[in-house]
Amino acid sequence: MATSTYLSQPALTINAVNLTDQCTSATLTNVTDAQNASTFGSNDSFYVTGMTDHTFEVELFMSYAASETWATLSALVGTQTTVTISPTAAGLATPTATAPKFTLANCYLAELPLIDASLGDLSAITLTFQGGTLTTATS
Repeated sequence: MATSTYLSQPALTINAVNLTDQCTSATLTNVTDAQNASTFGSNDSFYVTGMTDHTFEVELFMSYAASETWATLSALVGTQTTVTISPTAAGLATPTATAPKFTLANCYLAELPLIDASLGDLSAITLTFQGGTLTTATS
């Protein structure tokens, strides 16, 4: 049986700024709350779809240069923004069935570490964007 694998090298934008060159890890999770729809006569639990509560977690190297991490993110704390991610840089520009582009619009950034540094290490921060509307483009 054939398998399909790929070397992870996604591309992403946050608030329309491409931060792929600062990114070391990214996880977009499609989350739907399960609502119990069981009745009094049921012997089993049955569930229906409730509200969605997507999350996008990203680890970025911290850069204070213009148009980089700090400049892009500092004004987003406490606001809604849009993040996009694709398994490939080409998929970010032109999505396909094998390189879809995921967009999380109106997601919320609650906090931004100002400095996260250790002696001898590259400074990196981890952010979590919550909620929003998730769409997938394949063409």
